[in-house]
Amino acid sequence: MVDEDLIGSGGTPPPRLAGRGEGVRRWSLRGGIVLLVALLLYYPAGMVWIHNIDDDVKLAVDVKPNESRSVAVAATLIVRETDRNRWTANDPFFLPAAALDNMPNFQQGIIYALSRFAIEMSDQIGRVRGSSQVDKDLDTAAGLLKYPGDVWFFNFSTSIMPTAASEQQYRKAGRALKAYNERLAQGEATFERRADNLQTTLERIAADLGSASAVIDSQIEDGAWFIDFDADDIFYQTKGRLYAYYELLAAFRQDFGQVIQERELGKAWDQMLESMRHAAVLDPFVIVNGDPEGQLLPSHLAAQGFYLLRARTQLKEIANILLK
Repeated sequence: MVDEDLIGSGGTPPPRLAGRGEGVRRWSLRGGIVLLVALLLYYPAGMVWIHNIDDDVKLAVDVKPNESRSVAVAATLIVRETDRNRWTANDPFFLPAAALDNMPNFQQGIIYALSRFAIEMSDQIGRVRGSSQVDKDLDTAAGLLKYPGDVWFFNFSTSIMPTAASEQQYRKAGRALKAYNERLAQGEATFERRADNLQTTLERIAADLGSASAVIDSQIEDGAWFIDFDADDIFYQTKGRLYAYYELLAAFRQDFGQVIQERELGKAWDQMLESMRHAAVLDPFVIVNGDPEGQLLPSHLAAQGFYLLRARTQLKEIANILLK
């Protein structure tokens, strides 16, 4: 039998039991609100904390005697973007950086330029002639820097097994570049500081900048006016590429100092670097793909493209002088 004292006159639980149920619901509601607020803050706060377009042109580089400054610059940039600044281009959806846009594009632009540099080092500068053996460390670095930047520890489109993340591959490339520089300091590696090597490398960088300018031109011509969600991607990818090239070419000023002095290229080189620096440090608050002839809204892509093409022209002028 059921004790009637435990049942109210209307068949409802006594006040003590009803109050306990209301308390559980109240705490559940409060917990839900706290969780919702935490989720709403998680992404914005995390994005603000992580976001960093590191375009400081005064890059601190540790270079030992007889080492290549440009190789040291490449290794330093890899460490900075994968460790100190944190690689963001492959973050999964549950991490705040997955919602970032500009920083991942900037970082991938840097790696793209370093990949091109590593190819030039392994193909030309890092060996005596084309018929000589390719340096193993430079070859390793060139291969690893081609690895896509958006690969996380799992890539379910290819396998359910863990895979090598982008930053892991880039760190290996950085270690290979450091190993090459250490062997160079000991006289066990080659860095051919010839004028023809410098001329060819400058021409290939200029060609790459020409390709970047074509992408900018296409976006200005075909992209949406003002509200263009692709314009900032292109802007920051190009910015990262220009920034890395600026740092590498500034380092070439030391690596190929004798050639630059003998050909009296100092003034022309400094002018080229200044144009490259202007393009590398452009960082408007909002990227606007406006009409280049517009009166009110700027075209940030056009401004970037101007300095890019100016630097490219100066690069080609220096390369032509080296041919003579």
